[in-house]
Amino acid sequence: MNARIAAADLLIAVLEMGRPLEDALESTKSFSQLEGRDRAFARALVTASLRRLGSINAVLSRMLERPLPDTASHARALLHIGATQLLVLGTPAHAAVGETVEAANSVREARGFAKLINAVLRRVSRKGLDIIATLPPGADLPAWLYTRWRAAYSDVAPAIAQALAEEPPLDLSVKDDAQGWAEKLGGAVTPTGSVRLAEHGAIEALPGFNDGAWWVQDAAAALPAKLLGDVRGLRVLDLCAAPGGKTLQLAAAGAHVTAVDKSEARLKRLRENLSRTKLSAEVVCADALEFRAEPFDAVLLDAPCSSTGTLRRHPDVAWLRRPTDVRSLSELQSKLIAAASALLKPGAPLAYAVCSLEPEEGQGVIAEALKHGWRRAPLRAGEIAGADEFITAEGDLRTLPAYWPEIGGLDGFFAARLVHS
Repeated sequence: MNARIAAADLLIAVLEMGRPLEDALESTKSFSQLEGRDRAFARALVTASLRRLGSINAVLSRMLERPLPDTASHARALLHIGATQLLVLGTPAHAAVGETVEAANSVREARGFAKLINAVLRRVSRKGLDIIATLPPGADLPAWLYTRWRAAYSDVAPAIAQALAEEPPLDLSVKDDAQGWAEKLGGAVTPTGSVRLAEHGAIEALPGFNDGAWWVQDAAAALPAKLLGDVRGLRVLDLCAAPGGKTLQLAAAGAHVTAVDKSEARLKRLRENLSRTKLSAEVVCADALEFRAEPFDAVLLDAPCSSTGTLRRHPDVAWLRRPTDVRSLSELQSKLIAAASALLKPGAPLAYAVCSLEPEEGQGVIAEALKHGWRRAPLRAGEIAGADEFITAEGDLRTLPAYWPEIGGLDGFFAARLVHS
């Protein structure tokens, strides 16, 4: 099965059927039939296409006399895949054009557009990079999203957009001896203690995977759990816990963890990671809004959010979200914080976190919580090693993809520590 055809099918699943890329990777037949290098190539193709979709759209719109018909899904997707090879991956023109045209000829729905695809991609190979060089910052993103970031982050917005256009490194959280594992894996230790690999092969083949010495977790995602401080011996609730990186963190730090999530499918991965890392936690499938238990010593709430801080790793999110999602998600986040108040001992901390860059889901939700019996327990300088630059004036934590450019950036996260009065 042609890897380019599989990549086109994945692109259709995301952009025209509205399915998350991770779901499409698991259920798209043409992709599941691939193996080895073809499978990796198809995944790289669709990821790069989504990451640079806005720029690719801009180039193709200038190369086409008129848009393709709405019914030409396969031709449109293959055109994008071909342009991605030329403009993003640097595939030689003869290979990118020839193989994409061959793929079009082998797909019944695209066959009638093969000559057009050939002509357009040849023009892209000659003029496309020059066009991309003239595009403004944020061209890869939906206009509504970049407009929001310019309003929220002003002069930093272009740097955020640029960071999101780059392939991210692989970050690992280790049980212990970060420096030792960095040396074994050929990586480096980040300022906040994660192990970062700029290059790597299959994750399952890396030293320490089978032994459960580490788990994959972006350096920014590893910060919210640290707002709870020393959790040794404490009963800690991880709400909305799947896929489980923070559960593993808390368990490795010595907490007695209860991990709650309403998705049994996502909890399966959490259980697998607990088994592999030989860590323990009570895992409960339940809606966080309805879960009841004896009050805990601390709660970590990594709330469902727009996930706009994770576009480096999940570029499909930018094209699946809508402006109205931000408001509905912030309302849910406020409800989850309210529900958490009944699950905490008096004076116990709640660490609230979202992997979103949208202010309404961060400081907006905290402002609402402060009106309903919560008070902020500000983060202090030096409290989390290497994180002082992320502490806001209010004592919350905010990371941006534009930070750490010299070592590959990090995801966008917001986190705050609250105590219920």
